[in-house]
Amino acid sequence: MRRDVFQAIADPTRREIINLIAFQSLNLNAIADHFEVSRPAISQHIKILNECGLLNIRQDGRERFCEMKFEKLQEVANWIARYQTFWNNKLDDLEKHLNQKP
Repeated sequence: MRRDVFQAIADPTRREIINLIAFQSLNLNAIADHFEVSRPAISQHIKILNECGLLNIRQDGRERFCEMKFEKLQEVANWIARYQTFWNNKLDDLEKHLNQKP
């Protein structure tokens, strides 16, 4: 199954995992400790994030550490930017309309 970055960020648990590893790499147990779901469930979320290219799993001895790969989030930013321009233009037009004197 092909996964993409939008599928990865659609789930609130995966978004929270991204928040956790955004500024520091964490091992799988440290990530799982932040959630009230099973470790296998967290492992599945991490697998999806890895398949989507949002994180890298680095082996260090017996531990596996997750590190964020921010490059893939640019795809989301680019998609949002298209609509941001559209809505900014619409809101500017509305402001001009509202500021017109009768």
